[in-house]
Amino acid sequence: MTRSILGLTPPDLPIAEIAPLAALDLIGVAVFAATGALAAARDRHDLVTMTFFAAVTGVGGGTLRDLLIGAPVFWVVDWRYIAMCIAASVAVWLLGARPWRFRLLLWLDAFGLAAYGVIGAAKAEAWGATPLICIVMGALTACFGGVVRDLLAGQPSVLLRREIVVSAAIAAATAYVALKALEVGNWPAAAIATTLGFALRAGALRWGWSLPAFPQASLRP
Repeated sequence: MTRSILGLTPPDLPIAEIAPLAALDLIGVAVFAATGALAAARDRHDLVTMTFFAAVTGVGGGTLRDLLIGAPVFWVVDWRYIAMCIAASVAVWLLGARPWRFRLLLWLDAFGLAAYGVIGAAKAEAWGATPLICIVMGALTACFGGVVRDLLAGQPSVLLRREIVVSAAIAAATAYVALKALEVGNWPAAAIATTLGFALRAGALRWGWSLPAFPQASLRP
């Protein structure tokens, strides 16, 4: 896999500036930030707390990823990410107590998992990580912010759910890495991989898809 995206080496530009993944990156942050704000809204927090939830959820996974791969933390070098988190929390506040808003949280989270699985893998690839580590970074980017959100909100962690959640992020990251290895362009690879990850999570939401559980030991007489 190449060390750069669109011929740009990592020190030249952060991923936020590398087209065409920049739009998907910003959308992913906005979506995850909205899920954080919605989680705070569930407990009727004020706007400041909602914004904090939005920021932690929106940039949490990407922050840990950047620290692990030795990249500049993306939201520190590009103010648009924090601005997007603030805008998402204000939008949720203005939305008000709509009966469908928590269902919306689940579907936004589904898209965020897929999109950020791809973005995490793409950034790790741009910084020279091996394919396996790219997949790991994709999953971490997609899931860590949600883990922190759930802990702050006192909800069961995303990692403890039987239904397909983390697996959707892993599938999206794996598909992106595989397509790039086949020399598919950045945008087609990202679009296909994101669609796959979202479809898996959507199936879990709609039909209860889940991975097989560890078998229970048989009881001997």
